Amino acid sequence: MNYILFDGPARNALLPFTFTRPVADILVGIMTIRQKWEMRLGSTTTTITEEYLSEKFPMVEMEDNVMINASFLPNTILAEMVANLETNQAIFKGDDVIAFHTHENQQAVDFETYEIIEFEGDCIRIEHTYDIFSKNGAAIREDFELLTEDRKSQPIPKSVNTIDKENIFIEEGAKLEFVTLNATNGPIYIGKNTEIMEGSVIRGPFALCEGATVKMAAKIYGATTIGPYSKIGGEVNNAVLFAYSNKGHDGFLGNSVLGEWCNIGADTNTSNLKNNYEEVKLWDYETESFQKTGLQFCGLMMGDHSKCGINTMFNTGTVVGVSANIFGAGFPRNFVPSFSWGGAAGITVYMTRKAFETARLVMSRRNIEFDEKEAAILQHVFDETKIWRKE
Repeated sequence: MNYILFDGPARNALLPFTFTRPVADILVGIMTIRQKWEMRLGSTTTTITEEYLSEKFPMVEMEDNVMINASFLPNTILAEMVANLETNQAIFKGDDVIAFHTHENQQAVDFETYEIIEFEGDCIRIEHTYDIFSKNGAAIREDFELLTEDRKSQPIPKSVNTIDKENIFIEEGAKLEFVTLNATNGPIYIGKNTEIMEGSVIRGPFALCEGATVKMAAKIYGATTIGPYSKIGGEVNNAVLFAYSNKGHDGFLGNSVLGEWCNIGADTNTSNLKNNYEEVKLWDYETESFQKTGLQFCGLMMGDHSKCGINTMFNTGTVVGVSANIFGAGFPRNFVPSFSWGGAAGITVYMTRKAFETARLVMSRRNIEFDEKEAAILQHVFDETKIWRKE
């Protein structure tokens, strides 16, 4: 069977992260949504997404296909139901479609002609940017169970202090000495070829993905995920960093999500609670206004390739777009459009020529090419987000 993950209506609610990737490639828990489905189904997947993303994330259609709403995270029961879908069958949860079977020659999908199978169980769904951190603990627990089933952890070094060590799993090549790991409130997963430097104190649920680094004396609370080849330091609480992003120095990051290739300057602090304890509002790209989140704690949402200078201060509920460069004294606004250059004192346009050159240098340090596909995606984002910049 050929499985295709589609963005669905969640795409707009997950901006700025879906400016540069399909919903399926959002990291939550220990793996991306795509990786979860592929592991559960034992099959590769392709993607239906925005046209400008399709060259990097193509769709492959075959005679028989199962379309899967990428905002739904699979569990054992749901994945089995999807794997067993037959012709003219669809799985719904309430009014929302989870998956449906199609043929290559099918002209249109009319669910009134389908046999509807109702999924009555529980599953995690990522519908908003803040779901990525607020549901991250549950996602880590599910991924941990899947990834460690019938497997044996590498030995925990003798110098490591542990609490509930049976909930700690260490992959091959991980380095850690003289650190404290407390898995009382959730599992701790330490990925392949990672490093946790001396003096770090970590509480679960926590995931350190392949090649990532925890800097010396870091203080990390759950539920936190450090994506592949990212670096983390200072104080962190319930945050998700996608791949290749760095917050390597002191400063606080809480209830936040950073995309790929972000860099947080030394002593940067993110507020995650308003002084009056009111509900946090976040910028919504679809309504072009600030919308209630239902959360009391919500920090920073930062898109791919964005960066901030030393001692940057972010207000509660700040949204930063793609490829922004923020610096200077004072608090920048709660919404910083993509390709912005500056801070509280004023913002100008971060022109693509300079932004692309920075991206090329940053990615080359990790031996990854900033190619024409990446440039085309960022150029599209630059053009699409022009309406929110003063040019």
